[in-house]
This record gives sequence, structure tokens and C-alpha cells, in this order.
Amino acid sequence: MAAALDITALARRVRDGDRASLARAITLIESKRADHRRQAHELVQELLPLTGKAIRVGITGAPGVGKSTSIDALGTHLTGAGHKVAVLAVDPSSSRTGGSILGDKTRMARLANDTHAFIRPSPSSGTLGGVAAMTRETMLLCEAAGFDVVLVETVGIGQSETTVADMTDFFLALMLPGAGDELQGIKKGLVELADMIAVNKADGDNVKRAQSAAAEYRAALHILTPRSTNWTPPVVTYSALTGDGVAGLWGQVVLHRERMTGTGELAQRRREQQVKWMWSMLEQRVFARLHTDAGLRARLPQIEAAVAEGRLSPTLAVDEIAAALGL
Repeated sequence: MAAALDITALARRVRDGDRASLARAITLIESKRADHRRQAHELVQELLPLTGKAIRVGITGAPGVGKSTSIDALGTHLTGAGHKVAVLAVDPSSSRTGGSILGDKTRMARLANDTHAFIRPSPSSGTLGGVAAMTRETMLLCEAAGFDVVLVETVGIGQSETTVADMTDFFLALMLPGAGDELQGIKKGLVELADMIAVNKADGDNVKRAQSAAAEYRAALHILTPRSTNWTPPVVTYSALTGDGVAGLWGQVVLHRERMTGTGELAQRRREQQVKWMWSMLEQRVFARLHTDAGLRARLPQIEAAVAEGRLSPTLAVDEIAAALGL
């Protein structure tokens, strides 16, 4: 990417909905080069007035629950209703190369060929919770390009649920039938974050099992504190395979938005998210110094060895690192 990139021209093409320019802008956002980072900040700042109007939905679920298939079904339903849908599918990264190792587009066959949809698989590159560090900025670019629904798929492991819940308006947890066996292992924190639980694979012989699972999840939710005093998380069943229940699922998202907007909670939640975003970016910048400062990078193995061998206390080690960073 050329260093002398015309940011104003790129911003104009993104505003016009040019998909190639949007993809190029996202690549700029994801770059770790210092000059690209400066250009990316300028680009986001220029497009900021056009952002914030989309419905932002985070989607999580354990591997095998059918997240990508569900997003394909939901996204296709939405584009058919006149929406423009952006999907930010954050992949686990190869620990050796840092590249994406899952082909999300191959599991969203209909959306991948839909002119009203845009899919962007992004490597998480080791970011805490498997969420790409620049997903928030990517979401803003998609909104500026005219996408009115942004779906963020998490890898469904670690802290990714919390991170995505902190950047979206509605957090959807996908579950499988068989709740009787699974409730013991369900993560309480995940359920408390969810604005809705949706049980997938409610088709064929699975319909009764899905309905039974939904009933058990509803019972479990009664003993937990809801995320909002203005919203009681519903539990629905649907089939990503047949599309049954997908329209009703989306209807709950719309109802939630109307209620949160009416009470002012949506605006408040987004203000809080902006502040969290600021602190998150500050933390990333501090940690980046650990890897870019040649002197400190050379000293860190010695500090780690001294701590591991008991020759240096962790407290003094932190003091030494902080002093080297000028903190």
C-alpha cells in the first residue's frame, strides 16, 4: 500500500459504497505499520460522522453450534428485506503464522454471493479473546459505507464474548438442543451477557428436543440477573438449515432496539463502549511498546528469567519494565 495514499479520496469511495475501497480501507486499519496506523486514524476520524446508525449484533456459541450457517440464514433474510449486511467473522489465528485458519466465507455460501452483503474474515492475531484488535474500527468503516446491520461473529472461546458484547448493541448466544446435558457446563457469565438465547437445529426430529432445551434455558435465566432492567432476554428456537424461526429471531432484535432507544439505554451503552474502547486501545499501545522498543525487548528475557528463578520479585520486575516505558 502506497505511503502517499490519498485518505480523502479513499474516504469518499468508502462513503460511495465501493466494496474494493472498503476492503482496502479495512486492510489499512489492520496494518501494524506506523505510517499505516496514522493514515487509518485519519480515515476513521474523517468517516466518523457517518457512523453509529447501524444495528450492531454480536453472535457467539460453542464450536459446532452452527454460527456461520446461522449468520448465512439471518443475513440472507435481512438482505431479502432490504438491509445491507456486513459480517465481521473473527477467526482463531494460527499461532505460528498469525493467519486465519477458518474459511468463514465457505460456510456462508449465500451471503458470500449476495451483492447486499460484505463478509470480512479477520485473523485475531493473538488478541485477547480471539477478537481482532481493529474490529471496532472495521465496524465503523462498514457503517460509513452504508451497511445498516453489522454482525460480529466470535470464536466462542475465552474472553471473546465479553469483548464483543462491549462493542455491540445486542448480544446473541446460540445453543444446541440437549440442554439437560449441557446446563451443568453452561457459562453463567455468557448467559448473563446475552440479550437473547436462540436454540438452533429445531427441525425434523430435533424440534421437541429444541423446545425442551429452550424451556430449560428459560428456567435458568429466571435465577440470573438480566443485563438490563428494561429487557428480559427471550429464549427462541430456530433452524439455520430450513430458515424456520429466523424472522422471529430478528424480530426480537428489532424489539430490543426500539425499547433500548426509547429508554435512552442504547445511547448510554454506546457512550460507555466508547470509553472502554479508549482504554483498550491505550493498553494495546502500551503493550506494543514492549515489542517495538529494541532495548526493552532485549532486556525482557533476562527479567523473566530472574522472576522465574526467584531472584527478582514480580513487583520489582514490573517497576523496572514500567520505568523503561516511561510510566
